[in-house]
Amino acid sequence: FFPVTMYIRSALLLVSALVSTSVDAFAPSLGIGRSTFAARTQSSTVAQNAPRSASRGTPLMAAQIDLKGKTAFIAGVADSTGYGWAIAKALADAGATIIIGTWPPVLKIFQMGLRKGQFDEDSILSDGSKMVIDKIYPLDAVFDTIDDVPEEILTNKRYAGLDGYTISEVAKAVEADYGKIDFVVHSLANGPEVTKPLLETSRKGYLAASSASAYSAVSLLQKFGPIMNSGGAFLSLTYVASEKVIPGYGGGMSSAKAQLESDTRVLAFEAGRKYSVRVNTISAGPLKSRAASAIGKEPGQKTFIEYAIDYSKANSPLAQDLYSDDVGSTGLFLCSPMSRAITGLTLYVDNGLNCMGMALDSISMVKEPTE
Repeated sequence: FFPVTMYIRSALLLVSALVSTSVDAFAPSLGIGRSTFAARTQSSTVAQNAPRSASRGTPLMAAQIDLKGKTAFIAGVADSTGYGWAIAKALADAGATIIIGTWPPVLKIFQMGLRKGQFDEDSILSDGSKMVIDKIYPLDAVFDTIDDVPEEILTNKRYAGLDGYTISEVAKAVEADYGKIDFVVHSLANGPEVTKPLLETSRKGYLAASSASAYSAVSLLQKFGPIMNSGGAFLSLTYVASEKVIPGYGGGMSSAKAQLESDTRVLAFEAGRKYSVRVNTISAGPLKSRAASAIGKEPGQKTFIEYAIDYSKANSPLAQDLYSDDVGSTGLFLCSPMSRAITGLTLYVDNGLNCMGMALDSISMVKEPTE
């Protein structure tokens, strides 16, 4: 059993693995895990000994779902370690055309990585081919129209040479390029004061978290809804801090996730009636990634995300590893005709940790030695 203080420290740092560590608005969610479901034969022994960030193998549903002729816009992808990438791969594996919206300051880095083949291993689909990203759009999801962009952003060197990156402009560009599309995935979150307790969070920091992590989803559906085909799906990603206290998940981020889940239900009704589009959100558990692995590393100690993963595995009803492909496959299901009657749902993909009310490996659970 680890000391209670270690669990507290783990919780304080876990937030950085579940939202972007950048303080900039609409930084991509990096601390989420890698997806590599290359088709290959794996023995049970290999599967049991696979690293925590590894993929589970060939997706179970892709062969049963045909999304050829469908187009998916994934907002918030900037490398291959996020849930957005995993969902994009699952959709691509089923035949969908993938287009992506990337935060402008990291757009060139992402494009360079793609050209250099840095993500090739993570792009292998179940048939051995590589996922093709048909087009990448610069997207800053805290701005709805060009009138919302302040002068300091317009003149920022990280935005130099880029335009048309507000949500309404990207929606118009996508419509011009593809006409109607079928799926929109909101895979982004940011809280500039995420390390601060709520009691110490400023109004500016709180509203920034809400804007980047919750209202951005509302705005995306506002602007993309009119160009989505009937029967399409809108999907976002949330976290259990929306309803349970996670010490350290501060800066208004827990409130933003609660807003996102509430908005999911309201938008399911409104967008369902107006556009015949389904709206759902996935609440995923902790998962190791490159970004998360770099947090809180002490000599001779596990990283904080490793403690969080161990805690989850020790206390979840399903004592097993969680893979990014678990979220990818769930995203595929929620975008597919198999879920045609499912909307307004917060779907947990966390091995059941959300339903637990007691930590089984808590120090308080240690039995007193009998004499």
